[in-house]
Amino acid sequence: MNREALADFLLRRRAALRPSDVGLSAGARRRTPGLRREEVAQLAAMSTDYYTRLEQRRGPQPSVQIVAALARALRLSTDERDYLHRVAGYSAPDRTVFTDYVRPGLQRILDRLHDSPAFVVSALDEVLVQNEAARALLGDASHLTGIERSGIYRWFADPVGERRRYPSADHARQSRSLVAALRAAHAAEGTAPRAAEIVRALAARNPEFVELWETHEVRRRFEEHKVLIHPELGEIEVDCQALFTEDESQALIVLTAVPGSEAADKLDLVRVLGTQRV
Repeated sequence: MNREALADFLLRRRAALRPSDVGLSAGARRRTPGLRREEVAQLAAMSTDYYTRLEQRRGPQPSVQIVAALARALRLSTDERDYLHRVAGYSAPDRTVFTDYVRPGLQRILDRLHDSPAFVVSALDEVLVQNEAARALLGDASHLTGIERSGIYRWFADPVGERRRYPSADHARQSRSLVAALRAAHAAEGTAPRAAEIVRALAARNPEFVELWETHEVRRRFEEHKVLIHPELGEIEVDCQALFTEDESQALIVLTAVPGSEAADKLDLVRVLGTQRV
């Protein structure tokens, strides 16, 4: 760990960002340019004291998870992210197609989306980051770990829990779509293990998955219109827009409803209520 390089890099990257770059309000006039330490700490989900010690070259070696959180908070490019890992004493993350690092371009757009549920997913249907409206509508995905982060895995491994957010009439279509997306991801992954692990796990426990997997259907796209079921508000019809990265390894998903419709009113209510129950 190079404490001096780590501290200087964090300080300079923090100073180079404006609040609007990360979806924050500028608020009162600032004495110095850039983000405040407490704002970076908030974005990285850590204490201000811990972050301050890193900038002051006093802190312990941060974990890989902390370094990754700082890279997201500071909106680092892939090269900058790799540098941050190295000065923190770690090898740079593998630049495979299935990276958990959210592309800065998608993150910047997400930062500006407050009125509509929006989230970034990987090719394995792992929610990498989501806004508050998406948490309120779909649930908080940040607690999921390991193979259970994949919505594809959960759809077949826990059908009772996972499928409750879709009308039963849509289950068969959704199953086909998810397996087709997994087939595409499995081919793109090459020798990396994550998609293959999902395939092995589901093949051993779910006959429906096996039957669909053997059809060799390949498709990587999102439905433009779908119906979601909120636990208190019932069915909500939404339009689904997807913005992919160039290699299609990640996608920003934005859910909207026709203005003035019942669905739009329900989305407004979900956003106001947040994750609290009605």
